[in-house]
Amino acid sequence: MSNEHGNLIKSPKQLIIMVFASFFVPLIIILLLMVYVNSGKREGAGTGDVAKSAEQLIKPVAQLNFKDASAPREIQTGEQVYKAVCSSCHATGAAGAPKFGDVSAWAPRIGKGYDSLMTSVLKGKGAMPARGGSNPADISDYELARAVVFMANASGGKLPEPKAPAAK
Repeated sequence: MSNEHGNLIKSPKQLIIMVFASFFVPLIIILLLMVYVNSGKREGAGTGDVAKSAEQLIKPVAQLNFKDASAPREIQTGEQVYKAVCSSCHATGAAGAPKFGDVSAWAPRIGKGYDSLMTSVLKGKGAMPARGGSNPADISDYELARAVVFMANASGGKLPEPKAPAAK
């Protein structure tokens, strides 16, 4: 018999060295790869100012606005009501709402008259909910009328400012 295909490991010392090498060499390679991957500069969203991005993540979703129930009620202007209620749809034209200041979209509506516009606002029309989705306790009909006049006049209308309700 020939000894062509003999054992590579001929002593117990060589066996121990091979066992340790087969375990530690891959471990060292993995460790070096981890160091190499983590050593690169990281650029991403929020890495520039960590404190600012952390504050953005933990800021509250909503805030409470407490009102004094016994305080006299301040009447909002048409522009204030527009910004608070109407702009969510009329600023972008969402759901088919005529855009603020778009004369061609507002002309047929203004042509129907002030009463028709107010009926649409108070009862709702198309995708617009009644009162534009506002609560009657927060925004009165008079304030909604002022918002209608504000939007119509900004779009080429010549509607007069509605008369204030009589004081209680």
